Amino acid sequence: MEFMEKQISYKVTNTYTTLNVFSEKTQNVWIVLHGLGYLSRFFLRYFDELPPDENYIIAPQAPSKYYLDKKYKYVGASWLTKENTALETDNVLAYLDGVYKAENIPPRCRLLIFGFSQGVSIVARWVAKRQLKCDHLVFYAGEVPREIAANDFKFLNQNQTKITVIVGNKDEYLTEQRLTDISKRIQVVFEGRAEQLVFEGGHEVRKQIINGLI
Repeated sequence: MEFMEKQISYKVTNTYTTLNVFSEKTQNVWIVLHGLGYLSRFFLRYFDELPPDENYIIAPQAPSKYYLDKKYKYVGASWLTKENTALETDNVLAYLDGVYKAENIPPRCRLLIFGFSQGVSIVARWVAKRQLKCDHLVFYAGEVPREIAANDFKFLNQNQTKITVIVGNKDEYLTEQRLTDISKRIQVVFEGRAEQLVFEGGHEVRKQIINGLI
């Protein structure tokens, strides 16, 4: 028996969710990528304490949805798996390009790009591969993919981008050694420019931390 994996291209439509109304009063535009198991509309709840007139939040939706429980009641989503990672990354980045183009963010606004958990790996790849300029890049409870090197982020130095890396000291997905390794890699990748914030807690999103980013 001989198996052969083949490939086709086809058009895909996906959704994304926004919070607040973009207007002349808007100062900050956020693009926020959720972690494994979230839907974008629920992830936006962590951003609902930001001043609504000044902040417009865009939450892309991971494409691969699945049931979170055996009762088939709750739905979550995933950005990538280890299966066909390179191909799926291209698909996800093309989707993010579409969201970015559709929103047509004016240059007068500050652009903040935020990834949580699995969303960090997507944000890192998107910003690096597209050389996407932003005012503030935030990695929260996640790791920079191994294929990304310091050279991939050099353009951020020229743009004077603020870089913040956030992690809980009791994150159940990160051992003490892994936390140390992540910290060292962040220093290398961002050439010492990243601000590293460690909070008392686990693998969780804290509204007060988000509120303090602006």
